[in-house]
Parts: sequence; structure tokens; C-alpha cells
Amino acid sequence: MQGMTDPASDAIIELAGISRTFGGGADRVVAIDGVDLRVGRGEFVTLVGPSGCGKSTLFNIAAGLADADPGGEIRFGGQRHAGRDLLGRVSFMPQRDLLLPWRRVIDNAILALEVEGMRRAEARAKALAMMPEFGLAGFERHYPHQLSGGMRQRVALIRTFLFERDLMLLDEPFGALDALTRTMMQRWLLDVWQRHRRSILFITHDVDEAIFLGDRVVVMTARPGRIKMDVAVDLPRPRPAHVATSADFLRIKSTLLDAIEEESMKSFTMAGH
Repeated sequence: MQGMTDPASDAIIELAGISRTFGGGADRVVAIDGVDLRVGRGEFVTLVGPSGCGKSTLFNIAAGLADADPGGEIRFGGQRHAGRDLLGRVSFMPQRDLLLPWRRVIDNAILALEVEGMRRAEARAKALAMMPEFGLAGFERHYPHQLSGGMRQRVALIRTFLFERDLMLLDEPFGALDALTRTMMQRWLLDVWQRHRRSILFITHDVDEAIFLGDRVVVMTARPGRIKMDVAVDLPRPRPAHVATSADFLRIKSTLLDAIEEESMKSFTMAGH
């Protein structure tokens, strides 16, 4: 595992020795243990691993939704912070879109801006300007139930982008979509990211998705989650769809699948099967 880099380095967030334990006594569970992770400014980092390895626990700590155990260190923008200090400093999107059914697309998109105190008219004007980029022009007054799954995810993502923070955390945002829609959303997200260059930490179970999107793919071990592997994706950008059939892509995929399969077998064995 890599240790902490120089605080003056060009990193948006650095985690060192981060652990998280739940319960006590016989019910004690170590979800993650001694995690070291760095995301550079403007970097797209994808995170994969077997089910139950602690990806979402790590996500919650980085989002400021939970504290880590004592002893680790979190640096954000070069400054040391406790876990919950990060709440409001990063933008995050959980697995479900969590759109409010009684609010139209435009008003779901501006929710975070309203919570921050921005006037509704100003927030709507800001959102309207971005609607074409997110493929939502003409749907501003629709309700969530009138949208496809892919369009609902676009609304959730525009809400995340409008909450303008240097780091975005995306927890399997395309996991519930069909294969074709998912592929289109991946290509669209890359286009948007390349224009805005926010730092992104993206959790996924899909190895192809992790490689196609990421500058680096980080693999976690079976519980307790640690960093097993940090692989640079040396594929040129922009990435056309056919890059997934290239020799370099398949080489990276083979390396990652071997690592994940090894950890998945450990999880399977620990489950008592």
C-alpha cells in the first residue's frame, strides 16, 4: 500500500491508515482496516472489490457521513480534517437517485443549492443553463415518474454537479440500469467530466466500467477492506467505445479480475459456504 504523499502535493483528498469498526465484543466487525488512498485534482479514480469489502463505508467517511476510527488521517485540500468535517465540502451521489417525487426535474436539480441558501430563481437559472449538457432540455417540468432510469440518473448527477465541490463521490450510479443505457451513461459522464475536470471517486462492481472511466482503478480486499492494488489505466483519452476490445484494456482487465476473484473467494469462504 502507498503511504501518505507530501501534503503540498496536488491531491484533493488523501486518506492514511483509515479504519472503521462497528459493534463490540462478539459482534465487533472491522469493515475497513488501514486504508491508504489518494485522489489527485481533476483525477477520475474508480474503486472495485468483492461485495461487503467496505467500499460504501469508505465512501461514507470520505463524504463526511461517518467518522473513521481514531488513529488514521484525512487530508482534504492539503488540510487535516476529521471525517465529519468533510460534510458539505464534497458532493456525493448514492446508489439510488433519491429524487423527490413531488418536485419537477428543475426543482430536484436545485435542491442542494436551495439548502445552501441560494434564491430559487437564481438556482433555477443556473440549472437551466446546464440542462442541455445533461440531456435534459425540454424535460425541466417533468416529474421523476415520467422519466426513464437513465434520465433520472442524469437529474441526480446534475444535482451533484450543481453542488459545486472539487471532489465528487459517486456510489454505483449506473448499477441499476440496463447494459445499453449504462454504456451510454458512461460515455456521457466521461464527456461531462472532461469538460469540468472535477475530481471523482467512483464505486462500481463492474470491472469494464472501472477501466473505461478511470485514470486509476483501486482494488479492495475482502473484509476487512484494505487496498490490494492500485492500477494506472494507461489508455488515451478521449476513450471510444471500441477501446474495451483493445489489447491494453484486456491486459488491465485480466490483472484486475485475477485480484478480485482471489478476494471474492475469501469472502465466499468467510461466509461459511
